[in-house]
Amino acid sequence: MTEMYIKVSDLRPGITLKEDVFANTNYPIIRKDTELSSEHFEVLYAFGVRTVKVEERVVVKKEDLHVIDTESPVDPNAVLASIPMEEADLQVRYQKAVQNYKKEFSSWQAGTRPDIATVRGIVIPLIETFMEQKEVLKVLNNFSNTKDYIYHHSIAVGLLASAISEQMGFPKGQTLQIGLAGTLADCGMAKISLKLTEKAAFLTKEEFNEVKKHTIYSYQMIQDTPLLRTEMKLAIFQHHERIDGSGYPRGNKAEEISIFSQILAVADVFHAMTSERVHRSKESPYKVIEMIKEEKFGKFDIKVVQALHDLVDNLSIGMKVELTNGVAGEIMFIHRDTRLRPIIKRLGDGTLIDLAINRDLAIERIL
Repeated sequence: MTEMYIKVSDLRPGITLKEDVFANTNYPIIRKDTELSSEHFEVLYAFGVRTVKVEERVVVKKEDLHVIDTESPVDPNAVLASIPMEEADLQVRYQKAVQNYKKEFSSWQAGTRPDIATVRGIVIPLIETFMEQKEVLKVLNNFSNTKDYIYHHSIAVGLLASAISEQMGFPKGQTLQIGLAGTLADCGMAKISLKLTEKAAFLTKEEFNEVKKHTIYSYQMIQDTPLLRTEMKLAIFQHHERIDGSGYPRGNKAEEISIFSQILAVADVFHAMTSERVHRSKESPYKVIEMIKEEKFGKFDIKVVQALHDLVDNLSIGMKVELTNGVAGEIMFIHRDTRLRPIIKRLGDGTLIDLAINRDLAIERIL
């Protein structure tokens, strides 16, 4: 079979894609080896992609084509609303949710009270989709960017909180509620001055104290809605509290902090630490799990942390991975007590790297 680049306008259903397609995104909008359909063609047009690498050139018959008027502008939102839910399309749906949330956030900055029903309509369908493909949750950090971090963070925390609560055995109704609460946890940031939220330099102590008020503002903004249960409103208020009393706004400890507050707290910290931000580079999700379990021990409920660990830990012998130093390798052995630090055989020269010993390295991603 011949591999070559072909114009999107010359594609027909059934052709196999032979190269990941990116469109100013960190995550492919369509993955390599996908058998293309008419819906994929619309996604390519929506993102301005004009050529792709395919397995072979096919003579196109007009009757086989899903006709698209390429002279008229394509509305990405209209297109994306109709595409099938496949793993390769998840980032597209995610990005749409982020942009819709951003519009809501802008209205809150202007003084409008949150329309919880609208936010629910943005995030709940996305949560239900991600629950079916949980392996994507650990790469949410790749979807984010520093410019729109606050909007990405809100959507991602909702997704992660739902997944953690489901992993812990909570019923679907509660997992969807905690997902909605996670998305709204930082709505109070809309009441913080843009001079602080967009400041390039580090915040002073006084400025940080002002930012910390966002938990109070968030609670005030959602406290009257009947669409959030009382325990979820409390979780929003407490999502920066820590078991050892080092959190805010009240410095609550241990049993004073609800389990739902802890779920939001762990989801919030995990996404923040794995994402690129103005003042901090992102860390490997596998390394962050360790940091939360070790460096931040005593701050989070261990049951919640373990649930997150179980979501991320899908490592198996033979799996190809990339390490934080860029080296690619194959998992040869998984330690029983340190599963996130297996022995890796370096591809190429066969050198063995025991991550349990080489603590400066960690798995970056699965290949």
